[in-house]
Amino acid sequence: MSTASQPGSRSQEERELSEHFADEYKQAQTPVILDLERAVCGCDYGGTSWTTRAEAEQMGRLMELSGGRRLLEVGAGSGWPALYLAGQTGCDVTLADVPYEGLRIAADRAARDPVDGHISLAVADGALMPFKADLFDAVSHSDVLCCLPAKRGVLNECKRVLHHGGKMAFTVIAIAPGLSSADHARAVDSGPPFVEAECEYPELLETTGWKIVDRIDLSAAYAETGKRYIRELEARADEMSVLLGEKEFSELLVKRQTNVEAVEEGIVRRDMFVASLWGGESGL
Repeated sequence: MSTASQPGSRSQEERELSEHFADEYKQAQTPVILDLERAVCGCDYGGTSWTTRAEAEQMGRLMELSGGRRLLEVGAGSGWPALYLAGQTGCDVTLADVPYEGLRIAADRAARDPVDGHISLAVADGALMPFKADLFDAVSHSDVLCCLPAKRGVLNECKRVLHHGGKMAFTVIAIAPGLSSADHARAVDSGPPFVEAECEYPELLETTGWKIVDRIDLSAAYAETGKRYIRELEARADEMSVLLGEKEFSELLVKRQTNVEAVEEGIVRRDMFVASLWGGESGL
């Protein structure tokens, strides 16, 4: 296992978000949260995305992962789903993220559950990564673009480091187009911190040099996952109230219920995109 670091300048808001995720990664390693994750997503890595085991396996198939292929996971956090995919396919994996806490947890998990492929860690901003061009055969990220402002920068960097012929697969939560001002505001309130994008994702991908290979609507599954999360939260209400505090637990329930309602009303959606480089060219 190898490590790399890359300093970068970030806004105060981005630094605060990074600290928030670092706290979440630590909290996600508590027994009650890991048990909740197993019940909801079928995994226990302490991840912060909504990617289920079935969706992770689908991403692995779509990226055609196998032994010897090199996967970069951007915003990898504690290693879900990249470490799982390494175990399933034998691919080499590089985990890149800013909060060191998440990568430390991922390193511990990789040590406990060794895989055939090589595992590398990089403390790196997704919009400014310390990798040479054309290095990876596949790139993935799970509900990352909706949690950061530099969406275009991340897509450009993913393009730069992806080998010609490779694929990028990612999930993302987004606001549905054509909403009224009131519905748009509700969608923003119910979504992740940076759910708003400058344009629709198909246009954003095209203007950053990506060709969409597939787009899979995960919205219905996302709503069901959200409902399952709420049921499992309520089943662990006492333990969660002790861990989070009663006020924070109540606010979490309201937030998740609001999100499920927004998805079911069609004002928030979740998609999986698979993309390749136009003409198979590198990002240089």
